[in-house]
Amino acid sequence: MLIATPQTMHFEAPLPLQSGASIRGYSLAYETYGTLNADKSNAVLVCHALNASHHVAGVYEGQPHSEGWWDNMIGPGKPVDTNQFFVIGINNLGSCFGSTGPMHTNPDTGHVYGADFPVVTVEDWVNAQARLIDALGIEKLAVVLGGSLGGMQALSWTLQYPERMAHAVVVASAPNLTAENIAFNEVARRAIVTDPNFFSGHFYQYGVVPKRGLRIARMIGHITYLSDDVMNEKFGRELKDAVLANTNGYKYSTQEMEFQIESYLRYQGDKFAEYFDANTYLLITRALDYFDPAKAYGGDLSAAFARAQCQYMLVSFTTDWRFSPKRSRELVKALLDNRRNVSYAEIDAPHGHDAFLLDDERYMGVMRSYFDSIIAKLGAAV
Repeated sequence: MLIATPQTMHFEAPLPLQSGASIRGYSLAYETYGTLNADKSNAVLVCHALNASHHVAGVYEGQPHSEGWWDNMIGPGKPVDTNQFFVIGINNLGSCFGSTGPMHTNPDTGHVYGADFPVVTVEDWVNAQARLIDALGIEKLAVVLGGSLGGMQALSWTLQYPERMAHAVVVASAPNLTAENIAFNEVARRAIVTDPNFFSGHFYQYGVVPKRGLRIARMIGHITYLSDDVMNEKFGRELKDAVLANTNGYKYSTQEMEFQIESYLRYQGDKFAEYFDANTYLLITRALDYFDPAKAYGGDLSAAFARAQCQYMLVSFTTDWRFSPKRSRELVKALLDNRRNVSYAEIDAPHGHDAFLLDDERYMGVMRSYFDSIIAKLGAAV
């Protein structure tokens, strides 16, 4: 069993941010798995999605049910084989899982950042990750891998540091958010900022948490991660047991939970509100909104990727309507326009956006095959 060991690296020098602000005296939480080879050519950076962290794989010793969020993908003998690769997971700046974020103290003021934590972008995260990779003594990454928002970071790596990576593996992602996706993010943010316990983002000093807003935000998000087929298969129009016990069928209430799907969403919302930070949710969803590498090129995605150098593997899922296959095909076209080496797999899976976290046999097979080909190239280069 792979045992994970959390680590932290501190950076005193200011990090310039896209907004024009900067942040200094920050720390990044990270974990590594496997062994870095002699020429440091087998490193894989894994970029995480919205509510994930640096805990990518393995378990914490003595802590049951502590598997990393991509443990089915990464580990000894798994598609990303830690017997072959040195895998690095880094918690993004502004997160609430160990890296410096809104709940930490601003070294310049001595007060908790709260809503004053600077706005960060995907590009800022990539720059912060690059500093940590530098500190580990790694000049070039074998792979940058990510799903969803993590996939956006992998794409950004190929544009910000094109010479520092050999492969980008981008799963269930997109070159930018559609208006519909931005709309979902905005509704979720409004749920949080209008919570009476939000206090304009400075709720820490009042000893409260805007749990109501976080619950609603998570419920909204969770609906978009699942396909209609999966929801119908798992829940359909099934009523809760307590409602079924009522001989009249429905309770005919506008406020009580009656359907199983309602119970499930409330459970997910309650769980999320216990561990996630409200300001972090605002920061990360805004970073999603801002990501748009083609913006500086008048919307021309092909022009944006003209400076890319690495090989690409893109994966999408047919029922993912949040990051649809159409968006991955836009990326494939832009890369082919630039004569880049790109592979693309569109998996017919019923699970919606969450498919990138699950064990679909075809998906796992594609990932294993691609990473095995990289291992073969690394071996041939020795």
